[in-house]
Amino acid sequence: MSAEATNPASPGPVTAGPVLPTVPRRKARARIDLRRLGRAALLGPTARDRLPDAIGHVAEAHRAHYPDADLEPLRHAYVLAESSHRGQMRKSGEPYITHPLAVTLILAELGAETTTLTASLLHDTVEDTDVTLDQVREQFGEEVRFLVDGVTKLEKVDYGAAAEPETFRKMLVATGNDVRVMSIKLADRLHNMRTLGVMRPEKQARIAKVTRDVLIPLAERLGVQALKTELEDLVFAILRPEEYQHTRELIVDNASRTDDPLAEAADEMRTVLRDADIQAEVLIRPRHFVSLHRVARKRGRLRGSDFGRLLVLVNEDADCYGVLGELHTCMKPVVSEFKDFIAVPKFNLYQSLHTAVARQDGQVVEVLIRTHQMHKVAEAGVIALGNPYAPPSEEQSVSGDGERVDPTRPGWLSRLLDWQEAAPDPDTFWSTLREDLAQDREITVFRPDGGTLGLPEGATCVDAAYAQYGEDAHACIGARVNGRLATLSTVLKDGDTVQLLMGQDPASEPSREWLEHAHTPAARIAIQRWIATHPTPAAPLDGETGPSPQPPVTAFRSGAEGLAPRAAADRPAAAPVDEGPPADRPAAANAVVDQPGASVRLAGCCTPVPPDEVTGFVVRGGAVTVHRVECPAVERMKSAGRAEVGVRWGDTTGCRVTLFAESFGRPHLLADLTEAMALEGAEIVSATVEPPSRQRVRHTYTVQLPDAAHLPALMRAMRNVPGVYDVSRAQPQALGD
Repeated sequence: MSAEATNPASPGPVTAGPVLPTVPRRKARARIDLRRLGRAALLGPTARDRLPDAIGHVAEAHRAHYPDADLEPLRHAYVLAESSHRGQMRKSGEPYITHPLAVTLILAELGAETTTLTASLLHDTVEDTDVTLDQVREQFGEEVRFLVDGVTKLEKVDYGAAAEPETFRKMLVATGNDVRVMSIKLADRLHNMRTLGVMRPEKQARIAKVTRDVLIPLAERLGVQALKTELEDLVFAILRPEEYQHTRELIVDNASRTDDPLAEAADEMRTVLRDADIQAEVLIRPRHFVSLHRVARKRGRLRGSDFGRLLVLVNEDADCYGVLGELHTCMKPVVSEFKDFIAVPKFNLYQSLHTAVARQDGQVVEVLIRTHQMHKVAEAGVIALGNPYAPPSEEQSVSGDGERVDPTRPGWLSRLLDWQEAAPDPDTFWSTLREDLAQDREITVFRPDGGTLGLPEGATCVDAAYAQYGEDAHACIGARVNGRLATLSTVLKDGDTVQLLMGQDPASEPSREWLEHAHTPAARIAIQRWIATHPTPAAPLDGETGPSPQPPVTAFRSGAEGLAPRAAADRPAAAPVDEGPPADRPAAANAVVDQPGASVRLAGCCTPVPPDEVTGFVVRGGAVTVHRVECPAVERMKSAGRAEVGVRWGDTTGCRVTLFAESFGRPHLLADLTEAMALEGAEIVSATVEPPSRQRVRHTYTVQLPDAAHLPALMRAMRNVPGVYDVSRAQPQALGD
């Protein structure tokens, strides 16, 4: 077993003969000789009125977690398993019954409930003996039959075969209804890995790689750290024997040291907490082989404090924060190492406070702070939650909305089952699953309503959209990250607040570009599924190379064919104007100047409208051009000595104004926007739509309004169009007249 799994503070499984050598420690638990017990069980029948001696250790471990458990199902299951497997031998030479016994003992020590242990004892009977599922149902009930059937299906998965993707998909479907099936499978794989030494090296390597790529990540997602860490060490020993041996030598050398900084730090912490009147256990938690190897690669030369962490166990959640406060007050904290997984639990139910303190000699000691119940769940994950069909006890987890956390369907597994159904083909499902399982780090982002989303490290706003809305995320038009507008390709960081901006068009389509920014299976498969049902046209229109969120439009005139028919149909007719940037043109005579008879025109650089504060200047031909007083052209002309002309707004309220609209690209946006403007009575004189840049589109409109008082309503209507996130007046520019 791994160094971490055998820590007395951890409910680690007991084994008959582990592959990995371990460093002797004080108070080590005695090994159980399952070979001897198995042979003894085969020497003669066991009286049916008492518990067979061979599973006495299973019963003892089970009663430690469930003092009032009914052991009759275990006795009955053992008698059936022993008689069914009688005469069968493992490749290691042991009676086959030792295997289900060992698997069941692993689960019993992790706290599995009676039904799981019963199914574990029988998990190979249907596959390898004449026992049928109907017999299992008749003798043990439908629930045990379901679990045995699920494990039997998992046994048929040949991870190295060409049919692997489809068979693994079926495995997940079978497992998805009850994760206890996967718990039995993981314990089964652990015992097989412990006895893998009897197989050929090439077969050891193949099994170890599958364990590394598929089963260890699944153990991580189920939160079963005790199984995950030992499986990691066993795989490490097989696939990287030289590095494993070097790491083992480091552990042996450190164990022979006379000084132990972890023990000294633990004593200091006990004193601090005792003085603060906080009841707590402070335990040294040695790192397992793989963990220590990672630390060595990261830090180079290892120091004594690197070989383990301190685990502080308390009774109540509030005590966790009390311990944290005392440690940070009385010892020197390393602030950058603090993480609160109690307020924001990990996706696999893990809860704990992480911190670190620096010693006077410069060594940094990492500290984990959690309650006893949190520790139980941290080690055994969903196994520690017991029977999902039994009434919940006070100690069992309850979600924030008052509903019990269902161990049969943790959030990540629900998502996985959803997208496996949507995957267009088994190969896509398999490759996407492998990518997802390779993500061993998760971030938590917050929604504006206070909810959270768990995403893999490196996830983008595209991933957040599909995590929150599923396929409805096709209508996503943008996002705000920490209050600021961001593109959907923005990579999120732990603790970010993400507000997703959704369009209202039910026919909204995702951009094919999103696939480049999607990292989660839910996002990638949803987009791929849409693309598969919407193939790219063979001959793209208008010279486009492919679909884009918004067709690039250089400019259009009012009534031009570039507008969508439904927008043009509802819009008042307007006289065509030349394409190109809006120029200074005579507008409605709604400005009165102090030069009788002079013609008046509104400056195109700042497009003043009532009630803007304005001024005027005489230009060539005797006309007066009216500017907003803050226009840079005003200062330029005043500095050139040109005289100002007084201007006031007359009774005529019609005006021409230039507006800028910023939007995210999406289909039909231009039609929706111009339709909204037309409904407000705006006559579009000219417009320019720049080609999309990073999924953003910039529009420039010059419009004629019958009444300047309608301008705020027009801008508000434009902002309300889905996809438009900002509308502003044209900013004054330093242009000549």
